[in-house]
Amino acid sequence: MESTTAKRDTLVEFRGVQKTYDGENLVVKSLDLNIERGEFLTLLGPSGSGKTTCLMMLAGFEFPTGGEIRLDGKLLNKVPPHKRDIGMVFQNYALFPHMTVGQNVAYPLQVRKVDAGARAEKVKRALDMVQMGRFADRYPAQLSGGQQQRIALARALVFDPKLVLMDEPLGALDKQLRERMQIELKDLHQRLGVTFVYVTHDQSEALTMSDRVAVFEHGVIQQLAPVDRLYEIPDNQFVAGFIGDNNRFRGVIEAPEGGGCRLRLRDGSLLAGVNVDRLAAGHAAVGCIRPERIRLVARDAPAANGVAVAVTSLMYFGDHVRVRCALPDGDECFVKLTLQDPALPGLSEGTLARLELDPAHLRVFI
Repeated sequence: MESTTAKRDTLVEFRGVQKTYDGENLVVKSLDLNIERGEFLTLLGPSGSGKTTCLMMLAGFEFPTGGEIRLDGKLLNKVPPHKRDIGMVFQNYALFPHMTVGQNVAYPLQVRKVDAGARAEKVKRALDMVQMGRFADRYPAQLSGGQQQRIALARALVFDPKLVLMDEPLGALDKQLRERMQIELKDLHQRLGVTFVYVTHDQSEALTMSDRVAVFEHGVIQQLAPVDRLYEIPDNQFVAGFIGDNNRFRGVIEAPEGGGCRLRLRDGSLLAGVNVDRLAAGHAAVGCIRPERIRLVARDAPAANGVAVAVTSLMYFGDHVRVRCALPDGDECFVKLTLQDPALPGLSEGTLARLELDPAHLRVFI
């Protein structure tokens, strides 16, 4: 899958952007980021990583301590939120309880002094866009959480903004509704072609909806990439561990050559992998690999790039079985087996086996 942003032009630029609240500690550190016109970009990271602060600076609710933020070439640093041509959707919906749905959606148009006739037409179009046209006369308290979120989205879109920002908008919804809304948001984005910037700490949500994802940690973007590259080719150990399931094999570098190397584990096993950080021989390192990139074979079977393990538990997940294994050095790892995998029959707690790792997917980091 190729990046869908290849032919787009830049809509938003962050250049050397910094943010501190106490004058000493930077929560965002010299951020450089281009957001492409029409893309769905997710800012992903744990709490305190700087992702929400970046969104709030783009929205105008926070101002950068240093650097520049531009929208379509226009400097935004001191522009108030209502003059930025940016729509915003919050996790708590932020609907006015004393206003009807129609009045809530019309509010941004009133602020912008749009005349009543045009206002009514735009409100109807925005509500129809989110399939809430027949709810215009109801009040927020009469709606479900999912319906309120649709109204908040209609309000963000009603004035045809250049950009829509979303701060964990599905966080308050239950799992089934959240997954349904993910599909609706992605579909809406594809229909409208509006640029979406979405903040979440939910990795699966980011992978499901985004064209690209920026992974934040300690105020820095650790990796910015299309979702498939982010999952299959993580740039560092943090991204490998934060995105999806990940196994770690600790050892020492041997025989580095070109872009590859061998990783000697503490039990003496040798694993071939990709030397991502170009580490020299003798350097301590960690090999990271996804559970589905590991084969489980019999202990006495010839296994290239393998290590001996003991099965400690099996967990059924409907479409696959997650096998937990103990390594000789005491660490553990997980393997995902499909229900049709030939290794699955007869497998049980205590089974001695071997893991076979795909060298192209074992990424070795500092």
